[in-house]
Amino acid sequence: MNIWAEASNTLNDATQFDTDLSLPLLIITENSTIPIIQTTDKDSILSMINIDDKIINSSEKTIRFLKKLKSQNPPIEIKVGKSTQYLYYGNSSLLTKLKYYPISLVLIFLFFTILLFNFYRSNKIATQNRLWTGMAKETAHQIGTPLSSLLGWLEIMRLDNVDPQIIEEIEKDVKKLEIIADRFSKIGSKPQLTNIDIVAETEKIFSYLQLRNSKQINFTFESPQHEILVPLNKELHSWTIENLIKNAIDAMKGKGGLDVLIQENTKQVNIFISDTGGGIPKKMFNKIFEPGYTTKKRGWGLGLSLTKRIVEDFQNGKIKVLHSEIGKGTTFCITYKK
Repeated sequence: MNIWAEASNTLNDATQFDTDLSLPLLIITENSTIPIIQTTDKDSILSMINIDDKIINSSEKTIRFLKKLKSQNPPIEIKVGKSTQYLYYGNSSLLTKLKYYPISLVLIFLFFTILLFNFYRSNKIATQNRLWTGMAKETAHQIGTPLSSLLGWLEIMRLDNVDPQIIEEIEKDVKKLEIIADRFSKIGSKPQLTNIDIVAETEKIFSYLQLRNSKQINFTFESPQHEILVPLNKELHSWTIENLIKNAIDAMKGKGGLDVLIQENTKQVNIFISDTGGGIPKKMFNKIFEPGYTTKKRGWGLGLSLTKRIVEDFQNGKIKVLHSEIGKGTTFCITYKK
């Protein structure tokens, strides 16, 4: 711009017709990108170069644009006779691009860094999932062998006229082991969903656990007196309820109150599982569903993460900590579409 100003002065000072003005004219005409406003010392506008017609045709926009140029660069003084004129100029499009290119490059670098991180993370999670799936299927296979023997021993007990009530209770436990083996064998595959009565299935697992836990826990179950059909997998649903009830029992350390409540509206059904345990801090409401998180001395922290995956990924529901208060207890809520 200083060179441009000198070229402009040369043109103004030229007095002879034979003066070579080719270089000053070339400099003047070559500027096609830098916006310029030439003013008097009293800010009267003399000329405007490389400025949009919309600004030129509006006095308000012209004044605002002049203020903008004043804030970008210091003016260049031009002496015309005894008077002083000022050149106010802005940044060229090239300079503007050069200012923002480093930011663009940083953003692109961050984008690819995040992309690589996510790829690495998803690859690691996929590897872990394959490992857990393999372990689960192997566990199911290993459980199958002693189960076959237990079924044989049950038949021998019947032949020996053992108390039928004892045999019935042992049979329930054997069936429970069969369900557990079936659950583990299905990990890693998409479960089949069928319309089941969520009230009856929830009450069944509730009653089973109530009989096999401390009498110091006050169990209560409340639900509508009619069936509510929900598309679920029977084995996975019982696993979900079992995990939440067992967690509640552990939180109360075998003593307190455990309530299971089923409510419905026109579109969905909610299962509330409440305990009177130690409670969960609010900042941990989401963290407790992450794999590996546990407050127990013995535990892998997989129960609630599996429960969340079953409810949300496999059965199209939602699970959350509805309410919790330290020292008073916690309420979990599972929601399914009817």
